[in-house]
Amino acid sequence: MARKSIGDQELALLNHISESGDASVGEVAADYGEARGLARSTVLTMMERLRAKAYLRRRKVGGVYRYSTQTPADDVMRSAVGSFVANTLQGSLSPFVAWMSQRADVSDEELAELQGLVADLKARRKED
Repeated sequence: MARKSIGDQELALLNHISESGDASVGEVAADYGEARGLARSTVLTMMERLRAKAYLRRRKVGGVYRYSTQTPADDVMRSAVGSFVANTLQGSLSPFVAWMSQRADVSDEELAELQGLVADLKARRKED
């Protein structure tokens, strides 16, 4: 079953929770929300939306709900990028590759990672 897509703010919040480990709404509101000017009620609403979309789970510990991610952050990011390519770029990677080629701040590590991905793609095409 495919999950509902998530927005930029939801993705940032999910990444925060993934990096922090399980957390209460109060902890997330203090650590994540305050820095972004988000009220506790807004953080709670976002966390509950992510739970409804099956990105977060919660369990009661000592009378307080603790939220944790249900999916590794890499999988969520891959899904978000896939949705972006499919919906915004209409399935074409060319605009993204053109944007990447114009970036001046691509690090040696990023370039090596991109070259490795292209090599993997070429190898898989030869296998088919």
